[in-house]
Amino acid sequence: MNTPMDPVARGIDSAADTLHATADRLPGGERVAGAAHSAAAGMERAADYLRDQDLSDILDDVRQTVTRHPGAALLAAAALGFVIARSLSRD
Repeated sequence: MNTPMDPVARGIDSAADTLHATADRLPGGERVAGAAHSAAAGMERAADYLRDQDLSDILDDVRQTVTRHPGAALLAAAALGFVIARSLSRD
């Protein structure tokens, strides 16, 4: 069954696959490669979460997280805004 989040989940899976494929060639040795593989595994878990939840459940989880950790949520929002601004300024 397709959900509205499937395209997002596929994109995250694709990025995780790319990171896994290139992790061992990153500069910094074994430690950096291990961190890259861990990050890619986390991305895969995030993609699975998006596939398994409906949109209202995801929004409820976001609200709870923001309520529990407002400082971290603010930093994450600022980082996301920075990434979006950078990607739009390249076009």
